[in-house]
Amino acid sequence: MFQVRIHGRGGQGVVTGAEMLSIAAFFEGRHAQAFPSFGSERTGAPVIAFCRIADKEIRLREPILEPDCLIVQDPTLFKVIDVFAGLRSDGYLLVNTNKSFAELHLGEAVSRLPKGHAVIVPATEFALKHIGRPVPNAALLGAFAALTEFVHVDSVKRAIEEAFPGKVGAANIAAATEAYEFVSSQQHATTAA
Repeated sequence: MFQVRIHGRGGQGVVTGAEMLSIAAFFEGRHAQAFPSFGSERTGAPVIAFCRIADKEIRLREPILEPDCLIVQDPTLFKVIDVFAGLRSDGYLLVNTNKSFAELHLGEAVSRLPKGHAVIVPATEFALKHIGRPVPNAALLGAFAALTEFVHVDSVKRAIEEAFPGKVGAANIAAATEAYEFVSSQQHATTAA
């Protein structure tokens, strides 16, 4: 079972992102579940969503305490909560930012992960460019597909299209595609080095 914990703030599409990731897994013949955890339901409040993906039926229903992957939609959360809590030693980290891990003061935490398992992606910039709104969830799913190779980017695109038909879907797919290519090029550079 592969477990993903998504951290963000209300209004960033955290819950929808987890749902689209689970649908992408369904398209690949896997079992999946997605569910949120949040306190005050207001824009800007911290929100966590979870997604489990497995090749057999998933019976667990509790929050994910030891994620295989962390997706952080808002890097300001590193100052507010312990985002890294429970992250597996061989886990993946995907952060929506245009800053480096050093600038975010995350160098030590990132150095504990295997090489190539932590990347930054300017998902909000891609969302603004293609969608016209600062909603980074679709772009981060494209980046997730490139980083982990756990779901295929075509399945992610199909899930986005199902969630957002028409022009909105096409714009989100464009953001996801650009993020996928951005992370793929980073990964290629890492393995070549």
